[in-house]
Amino acid sequence: MTQAAFFVLTALADQPRHGYGILREIEELSAGEVQLRVGTLYGVLDRLTADGLIALDREEVQQGRLRRYYRVTDDGVRALAAEADRMAAGAGAARRRIAEGRRAPGTVIPPAPGPGLAGGLA
Repeated sequence: MTQAAFFVLTALADQPRHGYGILREIEELSAGEVQLRVGTLYGVLDRLTADGLIALDREEVQQGRLRRYYRVTDDGVRALAAEADRMAAGAGAARRRIAEGRRAPGTVIPPAPGPGLAGGLA
């Protein structure tokens, strides 16, 4: 699953949203790290719809513009949960390797950045 698909499914996990709402939610969920372009979003929405992971919830006209709201399907919830589990397992493996590397004989661990020798803050 791509990062974009993961975040779209995550944005829709709690409630249906329209395109702009999905973009705002992704930016918030990722603390600004993921910013999809509109064209990318609609490509992802088309693929997720074709795969049965999301569905059109409703269409509304607001201020003369049509807004399509999407919702996650049961298959989408299962796919999102499986991806979250996969990512958590990968993060756990990375943390274990990091911890093992820090304990390995002959391993040089660089000092953590911090205040200078005086211990004060400039």
